[in-house]
Amino acid sequence: MSVAKETKKLDRPLELGAFMRELEKAGRINKDQLDTVASLRRTPAQQKAHLLAFIAEQNLDDQKSPGQKLNLESLTRFLAEFSKQEYFHIDPLSIDAAKVTQAMSYAFTQRHKIMAVAVTSDEIVIASAEPNVCSWEVDLEHVLRKPIKRVVANPVELQRMTEELYRLAASIDLATTGGSSSSVGITNLEQMLELGTLKDPEANDQHVVRIVDWLLQYAFEQRASDIHIEPRREVGNVRFRIDGVLYTVYQIPMQVMNAVTSRLKILGRMNVAEKRKPQDGRLKTKSPKGNEIELRLSTLPTAFGEKMVMRIFDPDVLLRSFGELGFDDQDLESWREMITKKNGIILITGPTGSGKTTTLYSTLKTLATKEVNVCTIEDPIEMVESSFNQMQVQENIDLNFAGGVKALLRQDPDIIMIGEIRNLETADMAIQAALTGHLVLSSLHTNDAPTAITRLLELGVPSYLVRATLVGVVAQRLVRTLCPHCKQATEPDAEVWNAMVKPWTLPLPKQVYKPAGCQECRETGFKGRQGIYEVMPFSEALQEYAEEKTGLPRLRRHAYKEGMRSLRLSGALKVAAGLTTINEVLRVAPESR
Repeated sequence: MSVAKETKKLDRPLELGAFMRELEKAGRINKDQLDTVASLRRTPAQQKAHLLAFIAEQNLDDQKSPGQKLNLESLTRFLAEFSKQEYFHIDPLSIDAAKVTQAMSYAFTQRHKIMAVAVTSDEIVIASAEPNVCSWEVDLEHVLRKPIKRVVANPVELQRMTEELYRLAASIDLATTGGSSSSVGITNLEQMLELGTLKDPEANDQHVVRIVDWLLQYAFEQRASDIHIEPRREVGNVRFRIDGVLYTVYQIPMQVMNAVTSRLKILGRMNVAEKRKPQDGRLKTKSPKGNEIELRLSTLPTAFGEKMVMRIFDPDVLLRSFGELGFDDQDLESWREMITKKNGIILITGPTGSGKTTTLYSTLKTLATKEVNVCTIEDPIEMVESSFNQMQVQENIDLNFAGGVKALLRQDPDIIMIGEIRNLETADMAIQAALTGHLVLSSLHTNDAPTAITRLLELGVPSYLVRATLVGVVAQRLVRTLCPHCKQATEPDAEVWNAMVKPWTLPLPKQVYKPAGCQECRETGFKGRQGIYEVMPFSEALQEYAEEKTGLPRLRRHAYKEGMRSLRLSGALKVAAGLTTINEVLRVAPESR
């Protein structure tokens, strides 16, 4: 049989009645549902939409899965199974946008409703929602000179991603070829001068504006906490940090990347001309859902140009309830008792990225009632919050943490938050504020809660002042939580479990869970993060051990006797509850001593 005849035979678009009958044969719908949908007249708008989208709109009960509906995703999976083609979930983070957009023209993708989703040296993977339409295959194989692998994808996502990726690729291409005649100045240590080819686009070029808009909206959609724009020798990388892990999402030509960086510097009110010094800025925008989101910008001069990192502060993420943060009942009771004190110092410890800022802001939001005056001194202000008064450290005018606290004490505050205690001067002012009747919250960089006492003594704070002012210390880490849609039960390893919970004896759970991976979590097995906590109220008994640095082991042992749980033990309880994994706890929590 010739290729032409075979193609003609197979070129059959989906038809409503035939597809509904296949659903009935598979037991996914009953006869009544079949007759009801088959009798419906599709409006002009519905006729333009894909057949699967029209069926999904009918909100049909899935007869094989009681309580569930035949949504677009389940219908797409059925179509793949019925057509004997592989199902493909379109994950934007796993698609090499530059390669797939070069595989075929946008006009070709739109005409045939297809998109390349993966390009390798051996084959090209083409996604479609019409598995029996094949008239384009021969021509495409001839042009690409590679075999084609067919997969079935969600038609709505397929159309959306096609439009987004090709629009972005077009903007980058136009910005690359149609830029300004003025050089932006990359300050690359290996900069090569190409005579007569100064093509760097301007920061306000419409194509650059589109690229920046796409970048921000895309980051919000993907739940990114940070955006990294990293210059390299020839192309720059754009990476997102999602649930603590970095993903490369795009590679941009260097001249466009520098224009993108300049555009963001303009939006962040930074000095665009200054490329030799690190700078900080901030901007406010809105997510696709309409929520106001703040971004903190930071630039750093590197060998290949300016690197920029944008930290995203979403109010929905930064201001959360204590339960959402990960406090269990015992830790929450101790924490509430500490933060309701009228005066004293409360410290939150942990490395960068352990969630200290989120805990502090959520706590301040809880405490900031109409009857109290809450003031903060931060470097920089992480997120502007209207319910308390915020001041930013500005070293260029000699306004540091200590000077800021001194100024705040004249503002009749009830509660003061100091971004970080870095030196003796700041520690002294925090202690003075606590001694004069204020509640002070601050952060410190230590591995666990008891070590915070040692750190204060090392800074030069007298032990009697530590005993007089310290209310308590909380150490924390963030662990990735298992995706509830795909986590799988497994038997725990007794040896690993006992090593994690020592020196305690915690019963081995009958089962724990492991990550599996699904479309909801991008095949990672994890979705979101929660805190694990080591809460240490500074009781009178513990104060006896705050004499010298050598008393740390005894302080820690006595804190354990009073009920403090180590970070690993706190993590073990989350493992037993099916929220995370043993490996995840061992990855982030220091060994119990």
